[in-house]
Amino acid sequence: MSGTKTAVEWLASVAPDPEGCRRDWERSPHGVALLPAGRAWDVLILPGRLGRPTLGVLTRVLGRPGPVLADFGDNRVGFLVPPGTADRWLGTGIRTAGAGTWIVVPHPGRAARGMRWLVPPDGSGTLTDAALLELAMHEAAARLVLGPWEEG
Repeated sequence: MSGTKTAVEWLASVAPDPEGCRRDWERSPHGVALLPAGRAWDVLILPGRLGRPTLGVLTRVLGRPGPVLADFGDNRVGFLVPPGTADRWLGTGIRTAGAGTWIVVPHPGRAARGMRWLVPPDGSGTLTDAALLELAMHEAAARLVLGPWEEG
């Protein structure tokens, strides 16, 4: 099964009607689906000014973090994290989407209106560890305030 097809299957699996979701998603001129958070993942939504550098830190540390969404204006960056994270998150200025909320998700293999994947899902279910995300956010915030420093 191709990576995109596997990713579509994984994402659609949380929909109330996964087969209908996949079918509608493939036909949608907008390339997006509305999916419930809190089942297979939660989403931590960072302001773009912090989200992009945080993704940079995570990529440097992990190579490839879990799936990451962004709007086309780079105003918001959403990291898919384990379910339950939204209920426990205390970070100021960070929005959460967990159980009882829905998110707009772009198709992993096509251009979508308004949203895109910075790191597309691979279908394996890999998510970004919330503790690592928090540490990466601290480093990114420090770099924003202090500027880049020499790494040794």
